Amino acid sequence: MFLSMTGFGSSSQEFSWGTVSVEITSVNHKYQDFSARLPRELSSLESRILALLRASITRGKVKFSADITWNPGARIPVLDEEGLMSLVAQVRKIAKRNHLDNVNDLTNFLLIPGIFDANTTLAEQAAHETPEVWDDLVKRAVASLMEMKKSEGQKLKAKVEADLNLLVKIVTTLRERWEVASTEALESLRSRIENVMEHYNLEVDANRVAQEVALMSDKWDVSEEVVRLEAHAEKFRQVMEAKESSGKKLDFLIQEMNREVNTMGSKVADAQFRWGTVEAKTCIERMREQIQNIE
Repeated sequence: MFLSMTGFGSSSQEFSWGTVSVEITSVNHKYQDFSARLPRELSSLESRILALLRASITRGKVKFSADITWNPGARIPVLDEEGLMSLVAQVRKIAKRNHLDNVNDLTNFLLIPGIFDANTTLAEQAAHETPEVWDDLVKRAVASLMEMKKSEGQKLKAKVEADLNLLVKIVTTLRERWEVASTEALESLRSRIENVMEHYNLEVDANRVAQEVALMSDKWDVSEEVVRLEAHAEKFRQVMEAKESSGKKLDFLIQEMNREVNTMGSKVADAQFRWGTVEAKTCIERMREQIQNIE
């Protein structure tokens, strides 16, 4: 299964005091990189939310945000009447003791911090008392995100699969070309050795010529690389069809396939064969670009 690391998900939940809306965005990243931005009233939920995200998303740079839309009247400040009158009584007592004017205007007292308190305790209580509600809210946002990641992943899979099929065809062509090119190269080498021996009037030792040709053919041989490249391609296809998304495994196989192609290109001088390795490397590079976005 292919899961793209790029996606977006959202969900919302209504309460008596307002509506909480959450959003999750995910982009490419080599490891897990999660962050959360929450209103002050919900800040105690951060570690719980991040734990839920880490359990659901294996890789990517993920940002979680939450906002509260308050219902009318939900944030009207609440007057601490008892605290206010206690403060006024103390001030009047001090004024009387020092023969000052009696305090009758309470306006200035209302500016003292703590006399008015924003009525946000309901949201804070919900964050502490009903954690399962928040779990459901986050999970619904994650489900929304995963749907988009799956949809994008299927598009990526189609592109990678097309390039993988093309790579397999190129490898088959390289195998066929190598069988022809190796024979041509060995005959050319044998001919050059014999021409040099004849030019310098040296006695041709057929056994020695055969030995040198065999040594050179071993250096040129790419049959093992071709077999390994075919095996990597088959393993790549198996990982693609697995139930879990394995971007790291696919990236490793891409590296191994690229290494085999590079080795083949360095061993063989045949122009047609080397052009085939260039096409294979181009194909692998396109696959790598798509795999970088797989979770």
